[in-house]
Amino acid sequence: MIPQADYKLLKESIRNVPNFPRTGIQFKDITTIIRKPELLNLIVDSLAIHYRDMGITRVVAIESRGFLTGGALACRLGAGLIPIRKPCKLPSATYSVSYDLEYGTDSLEIHQDALNGDDIVLLHDDVLATGGTALAAINLLRNFNIRTFYFGFIIELDFLKGRKKLSPCTEVYSLIHF
Repeated sequence: MIPQADYKLLKESIRNVPNFPRTGIQFKDITTIIRKPELLNLIVDSLAIHYRDMGITRVVAIESRGFLTGGALACRLGAGLIPIRKPCKLPSATYSVSYDLEYGTDSLEIHQDALNGDDIVLLHDDVLATGGTALAAINLLRNFNIRTFYFGFIIELDFLKGRKKLSPCTEVYSLIHF
């Protein structure tokens, strides 16, 4: 649990960008947090503390903002880093899944040799909104018969109820709630 003063500082440091990427969307921009080393460390340390005793072997970071903190989180947990990318970005054989977003459709891919069923996976991204991207990531994990996985987010937009789509199939932990 983050101390209240730190929580307030993190929440106030997030930039709200109206009408991005399209009209009506209020985008929560984490670049205003990660540009400050002390706040970046606070995010990564807070997530790592939450997951440190869960035996995480791989942090699966979701493109693209999940990459911004996923690598540091993997290092803190002593885990490997696995990217989930947009189509045609990974150089070897991939599994692919298409899904709906709140503002369109998209696809994600993961290398076919990225994981095995014995891995304990932390799926990591910057924001949980409607849950569409997170569900797509879960669908990719099904190719590996992963038995234990968790979701870790920096921000959760509670009013969009994305958590309901993910629970009870996995634990969902978010540092900051809007």
